[in-house]
Amino acid sequence: QVQLVESGGGLVQAGGSLRLSCAASGRTFNGYVMGWFRQAPGKAREFLAGATWSGNSTYSTDSVKGRFTISRDRAKSTVYLRMNSLKPEDTAVYYCAARLNYGLWPTRPSDYNYWGQGTQVTVSS
Repeated sequence: QVQLVESGGGLVQAGGSLRLSCAASGRTFNGYVMGWFRQAPGKAREFLAGATWSGNSTYSTDSVKGRFTISRDRAKSTVYLRMNSLKPEDTAVYYCAARLNYGLWPTRPSDYNYWGQGTQVTVSS
């Protein structure tokens, strides 16, 4: 049974940084894509960044490029999202997701099969 467990969220002041973690278990993730999304109250779930589990490919949306960085530690079976220069508008629940890699970067929530429970990030002004 696949499990994705996010951690690392919390309250931070504007301009600060956080590193979110997503611990993945339940199967081997070779051939999978791991993604980070967020959802603010009243808004749709938004894709932020993705990474292939094997290999070194990453992808991030323009809205966070330069501030958010995705990485993974395969030995620890963990995917990270490093977030710098945080803004109040980054306040949201952040989710980790996984799906098989079919060669195109999946950016829609419906593209992903597995989800974590989410971790709250609140950025104060």
